[in-house]
Order: sequence, then C-alpha cells, then structure tokens
Amino acid sequence: MVELYQNYKEKVAAGQLKADSAQADMAQRFDMLATQLSEMKTGWFSKPVYPKGLYIWGGVGRGKSMLMDLFHAHTPLKPALRTHFHDFMLETHSFIAQWRKLDEKSRRKHAAYVKGVGEDPIPPAAKHIADKARLLCFDEFHVTDIADAMILGRLFEQLWKHDIVVVATSNRHPDDLYAGGVNRDLFKPFIGMIKDKLDIIELKSDMDYRLERLIAAPVYYSPLNQASDNALQEAWVRLTKGVSDSQVELTVQGRTLRVSRHAAGCAFFSFSELCDKPLGAADYLVIARRFHTVFIEHVPMLTPANRNAAKRFVTLIDALYESRTKLVLSAEAEPDDLYPEGDGAFEFERTASRLHEMRSKDYLAAGRSEEAVAP
Repeated sequence: MVELYQNYKEKVAAGQLKADSAQADMAQRFDMLATQLSEMKTGWFSKPVYPKGLYIWGGVGRGKSMLMDLFHAHTPLKPALRTHFHDFMLETHSFIAQWRKLDEKSRRKHAAYVKGVGEDPIPPAAKHIADKARLLCFDEFHVTDIADAMILGRLFEQLWKHDIVVVATSNRHPDDLYAGGVNRDLFKPFIGMIKDKLDIIELKSDMDYRLERLIAAPVYYSPLNQASDNALQEAWVRLTKGVSDSQVELTVQGRTLRVSRHAAGCAFFSFSELCDKPLGAADYLVIARRFHTVFIEHVPMLTPANRNAAKRFVTLIDALYESRTKLVLSAEAEPDDLYPEGDGAFEFERTASRLHEMRSKDYLAAGRSEEAVAP
C-alpha cells in the first residue's frame, strides 16, 4: 500500500508542497504502518497482532501534522479519530467528572460500564474512547498539566488493552515530556509505555515550512480596506495549505467556546468575535494553546468609547504573546496609532510594543511556549 507516499508525491508535483527527503521518508514509513494494518489477520480462535504505532517528533513547521493528516485520510483501520491532544484530554476529564456523578445503577446501564472496577473511572473512560475509535491520531502531543500527567499512564494502559493503535506528533522527544513537572517520577512509567508501544521517529527536515509561509508576506495589514481583506485571505490560504475550513468547539471552564473557522492548526476570528463578547483570559489561553497561528480581522480604532473591548484585546494579545502563538491581523491603524488618546491609551503602549515584536522574524521563528499556556 503506497497511497500516502503517492499522494505526497502528487502534491509535490502539483507545487502544493516542496520536495523534502525527510518528509518523503516519513510518508513511506506511514505507508508501512498502513500496510501492516491492512494485512492483519483475524480468525475464530486468534486475536490479530496489532503493529506498533508511531510517535513522530521534531521542530515546529516540519510537516508532522500534514503527514499524519494524510495517513488519517488513507488508513485502512476504521473508525479512526484525529484530534488535538489537548482537546482529547479535556473530553476525557469531562467524561470522568460525569462518570463520578452517576450512581451505581446508572453506571451499570451505561455503555462504558466495566465490570469489577468499582469506583475507578479510568477503565470506563478507556472503553468509552475505544468504542468510538480503533485508531487515535494525536496532534501536538505534549503534557504540561499535572491533572493530565497523573492519569495518562493508567488511561493509555487501558486503551492498549483494547488494542487501540496510536499515532502522535510532538515537538518533544518522549524523554522530555512533562519536563520539570510536579511529581514527574510518577509520570516516567508512561514514557516507558510510549517507547514500548510506539516507534519513536524524529522528522529531521531542516526547513521550517510554517515560518517560510509566515514570512512570505506581511502579517500585519492596515488600514482596513478591500486590499487588506484580500491580503488576509491570501495569507490564510497560504498558511492552511489548502486544507478545508471547519468548525470546532473548545471547552473553557465548563463552557463552550465556538471557533467557526479553523484549519491546519490556524484559527480565524473577527475582532468582534473575540473582544465584543464577554470573553476573558481563560478563553484566550485556551485559544492560544489550541492553535499555533491566530488570524484576527477588522481591529478598529480603540478609544475610551470601546474601552471594554480594548481591555479584552490587550488580554488577548498578552495570551498569544506569552504562548508565542503567531498572529496575522488586519487593523485600522499601525500599532502605535491604534489607541491614540484617552483613558487606556498609556496602558496600550505595552500592547503596541508586543504587536511590533510579534511581526519580527525572531518572534515568528520562536518555538511555542507550552508552559506559558498551561491552565
């Protein structure tokens, strides 16, 4: 089975991707896994032997997510779930919280009920996941939250008992996951599990394609007019590599935050969506953690008349800046002129300075700061 590698070569030939030997080798490794999955034998008296999954790590912008998306599209193992790891853990914690609220009678009636585990919510959580997918494809596998760290080993031990195949992309080698975290010794056995169940492969491409696409054109457009609207849309197409837009719902402290447009790790918002609504730091931190690049269109002039929206904008920029999330933006004026006078203008000077820095090549080339956005 060479569908993924063939598809990769077709994209290169069409000019959608640049030829990259490291990516080509990885595409063939994904095809090898797909072949192994398609050739698994099942019988009345024997269980199929599942191959090891993959853990692909390397620097940002090397094409890890793109290749995993191609694999997800071509995998013979169905059903397959492709998800951002942070979203997966949020959903898992939500299931655990709901499970703990059920009485014994309700648990026994639940489709995820596992006999003989008592009050332990982890086996039912794993069964709930396994009932929905035989293959899990995780984008941006990283661990910064102690609540995640303390359950990952037991959760994945149960998932692998269900013969779930796991593929993951990460910017970190497994040995560096949860580095410096509280009670990391309790997390280390999970690192051993990863090495046992997944083949660890570094994608060693020398090119940061995400950075190349970011610096191909400006990332700050002003004033607001048809030209800046067109430029922002062109930047979106360039950064998302032709991936179709879709919607996603994020969970923020039990609330739902709807993102109406996202693709390839990027999210697109209007200023009004983010700053005219009663959102706060928690919402912006989740956005910063979930997307590597955020687009914001139609930032107006800021004045005391819209001070609440201006304060939210300041909080939003702080969240994006601290996490080193990339920003592509259209605004009525350059940063120094966005809030020219009145109550709040002096405080906005720091935000203007950050907006300037976020346009620099050094900022665009900087890696993500995972710890800065941990909840």
